Amino acid sequence: MTTPLGNKIRALRKDKGYTLDRLAELADSSKSYIWELENKEPPRPSGDKISKIATALGVTTDYFLTDDVELEDAADQAFYREYRAQRPKTKARLRQMFAVIKDDEQ
Repeated sequence: MTTPLGNKIRALRKDKGYTLDRLAELADSSKSYIWELENKEPPRPSGDKISKIATALGVTTDYFLTDDVELEDAADQAFYREYRAQRPKTKARLRQMFAVIKDDEQ
């Protein structure tokens, strides 16, 4: 029996073109654990593993654990989390790149 969590993980994994092996490698997990999350109802999935899977798939854990978070919002939140962790010089470069892209679209 699949769960909403399993369905979300499987859909994102396939959208990114990841195999079970690849996602397991990126999330520091095992292929069998990922398969179980996708296909069974585990009693209590590990918060640490869910967090690593979310990071590997470019979303937040909120996307996996709640029904009211849209994929686009989760991806934006994950991007912003990565942005906040950057050094000031890198942040400045990213802002410059965004300004160039924004100008090109107008």
